[in-house]
Amino acid sequence: MLNRRHLRVKVMQTLYAFQQTESTDYRLQEKNLLASVDKVYEMYISLLALINDVVQYADIDAIERSNKHLPSEEDLNPNLKILNNLFIKLLLDCEDYQQAIKKYRTSWDFDPELARSLFASLKASTEYQEYIKAEGQDLHTDKDIIKFIFKKIILKSSLAQSALEEKHINWQVDQDVLQAMIAKTLKNFSSLEGDHKLAQISSNWAEDKEFIIDLFHKTVANEASFQELIAGKTKNWEADRIAMMDVIIMKMAIAEMIYFSSIPVKVTINEYLEIAKEFSTPKSNSFINGILDKIFEELSSQNKIRKYGRGLN
Repeated sequence: MLNRRHLRVKVMQTLYAFQQTESTDYRLQEKNLLASVDKVYEMYISLLALINDVVQYADIDAIERSNKHLPSEEDLNPNLKILNNLFIKLLLDCEDYQQAIKKYRTSWDFDPELARSLFASLKASTEYQEYIKAEGQDLHTDKDIIKFIFKKIILKSSLAQSALEEKHINWQVDQDVLQAMIAKTLKNFSSLEGDHKLAQISSNWAEDKEFIIDLFHKTVANEASFQELIAGKTKNWEADRIAMMDVIIMKMAIAEMIYFSSIPVKVTINEYLEIAKEFSTPKSNSFINGILDKIFEELSSQNKIRKYGRGLN
């Protein structure tokens, strides 16, 4: 699921896109921000659908083998244990999954060779051969082979990586989150009985939605004053030498310092320094740290930073 750092990144990406346009339509940008979060969930559903497509390809493979000119005994009597995978059966019976498939119109039909390639890799693996030859069937073992399909077949496939990047422009950025959501799903499906739940987009979406919208609006609404603050601490730097991403990160951090009274300043600065490491230049981390420290001192001296709650004073 998306944690606060991931959500900050979504705000940052929206602000960066906003800077690249001449539009002043804040409502449109807010809509784009929420859509970028929803896109992560859509991709999560797409990954589950792709796993299912790989499993279901066993049936297509069996038909193709039986239609050979000279089929072998094994071709005529393939082991189709994977088609009765208990996790897949529970997933397909999950109402939330079925509704999401309809909502997003999830399909991998645009790349018909993908499932074929992935199943071929699966069929050739030792793990798959051991799975289909093992006697009996239980949920734990069936989830293990699903985990193998996802982590060792799909994520290791260059063809799949290309398809995932084509389907989801932020695949590389969101990949870790999506892997965690798949892992959470496997954990949630812990028994054959009960109401099985998909992973959630965040631990408290109502609260997190308010957070990202507020962070976006506070950063945009105070852009001029934040720019002045930053300029006052970067007098020895030419404006065009400061990366736009660095400026956006600093403005978001200032917004949090001033307007988000429940978030400690130390947490804010650390979060944005980690984001800078991943999304900006190699030297940005130390540069941003120095500027934010100076801005914090100035704002504190002016009594503009007020934090409430235990450990925030």
